[in-house]
Parts: sequence; C-alpha cells; structure tokens
Amino acid sequence: MKTIAVVIASLIAFSGIGHAADVTAPVKEIMDATKSNWADNNSDWTDIFDASRLDHLYSRDFVARYQAAAQFPAVDDDGISPFDYDVIVNGQDACPLQDLTMAAAPVVNGTAEVTVRFQKSACSDAPDAKDYTTVRFEVVEEDGKPVIDDIVTENIETQARDSLKATMALIAKGQ
Repeated sequence: MKTIAVVIASLIAFSGIGHAADVTAPVKEIMDATKSNWADNNSDWTDIFDASRLDHLYSRDFVARYQAAAQFPAVDDDGISPFDYDVIVNGQDACPLQDLTMAAAPVVNGTAEVTVRFQKSACSDAPDAKDYTTVRFEVVEEDGKPVIDDIVTENIETQARDSLKATMALIAKGQ
C-alpha cells in the first residue's frame, strides 16, 4: 500500500499540474542573463534569443514568430535582432536590476504565469527611479518540459499589457 501511495504521489508531482516549481526554470535562466547584462561588471552581453536558448527555453510557436521577425532586424549593424531594445527591461537603458522577485501562479488551461518584478532604474535620480517593472512570462509544457510561450510587459503609462509574440507578428509583417 505504501508503494502505491509513493507511485501516485510521484505521478502527481510530475504531471502538468505539479510543475509549479519547474515552470520558473526557463524564466530564471532568462532573468539571470538579463541581470548579468545590466550588472556593473562589464561582462559580455548575453543574447537571450541566441540559437541555444531558442532551442530549449522557448515554445515552438514563440521560436517561429521570433525567426519570422528576425527577417527584419531593428538595427542594420547587427543584422540579427528584430528588437532595438531589451525586451525584458522594456527599454534601451537600465541600471543593475534591484529587488528582483519571481512568483509562479498555478497552471490554468495549460499555461503558468511567472511574474517577475524588479527595479531597473534604482541608480538613477529620475522621479520614477524606484518604480517597479513587471514582466509576465507565460510558460507552457512542450515535450515534457516547461518553455516560455510569451513575454508580456506592462506599459507604465497606460498599464496596458504588451505581448512580445504580438509585437513579433507585427515586425514580421513589416510594421
């Protein structure tokens, strides 16, 4: 009887519903890279959309949209990225990220939302320097592992949510 209980507990822990702790893994990797990119240590810039990360951190749909958008590089110099800004900090400038928190919501309709909050301008004297930036990662399961299906930022002025997948679709249309 004890063996059956252990097997059932294991099945629950490894089912789609039990991945609450696992859904943060791809988000943590992206946030670690982003945090390093904005640190004061002058390290090399880490591309959160390089081929190896696209291969294991993002959903197939996200990758397809990224590859379509990448046909329209934002800056002629690099000829790669469809973005001319950091999509996580939602801007071209930031300070070392401060007070970063991450929380995963329960899976709903196959998607877990991982909310990340941080201060991106804490080193600035600007009036909004202590404001928090909120980024929501929509994480789904593909091939038995959690992957990022969308990155949603909140517009500070309008409080609207901006989907990176929708932005990539517009870029791919030449807009």
